[in-house]
Amino acid sequence: MSTGNQAPNQSNRCHAVLPTAGTGSRLGGELPKQFQQLAGKPMLAYALSAFAQCPQIESIWVGVSPHFIDHPILKGISNIGKPINFLPTGGSTRQETVRNTLAALMHAGIHSEDWVLVHDAARPGITPALIEKLIKAVQGTCSGGLLAMPLADTLKQADLNSVVAGNFPHSVKTIPREHLWQAQTPQMFGLRNLHAALEEAIRQESDVTDEASAMELAGEKPLLIEGATRNFKVTHPADWDLMQLLLS
Repeated sequence: MSTGNQAPNQSNRCHAVLPTAGTGSRLGGELPKQFQQLAGKPMLAYALSAFAQCPQIESIWVGVSPHFIDHPILKGISNIGKPINFLPTGGSTRQETVRNTLAALMHAGIHSEDWVLVHDAARPGITPALIEKLIKAVQGTCSGGLLAMPLADTLKQADLNSVVAGNFPHSVKTIPREHLWQAQTPQMFGLRNLHAALEEAIRQESDVTDEASAMELAGEKPLLIEGATRNFKVTHPADWDLMQLLLS
């Protein structure tokens, strides 16, 4: 069922939202990965800087775990040309962190029909040009949209019930890739619409892994706007090494 709310239009303001409550356990380290030093500065700072350089972005909001809100590292990345609003809105899951942060925006007086661009802090390869491309494509639409990349690789479905020596599964099926895209961020939707969609997804205990999947569950069809290879998510040590080279 669609959210049924009136869509934001081209005159509505845009706000950046970055959920940063994750632990980044797969990468390791004393700090969560988004706060670790990457090519000379905390990884989070790259995304914040990209949003700060976009004139369409009115404000920037970062959802942080409550126990991390007073950490000194936040002060070091709070001066990037635009004010950064750090909020103790981190939850146990990504969708809870985003939901809590969106509720805080509305409580702070951000208009419920404004646009929000939700971005992974672990995607430091985002650029102002990509953000502006998304905003230009989505403004004036009803459904919102996200950066994404058409899949280029052949996809295989594994038989996890049949494991050979070395714990390698068998391939049982090739999946056509013609209509498949790999989701990236930012993902841009109306503030009230997205908050309502996340509330409902959490209530249903649905397996939504990004904002677009919550909106799809609500009956919307977000636009897919082609992103860039450099906007990949840093998850494993190999990703970190590659991003270090890219940013250096």
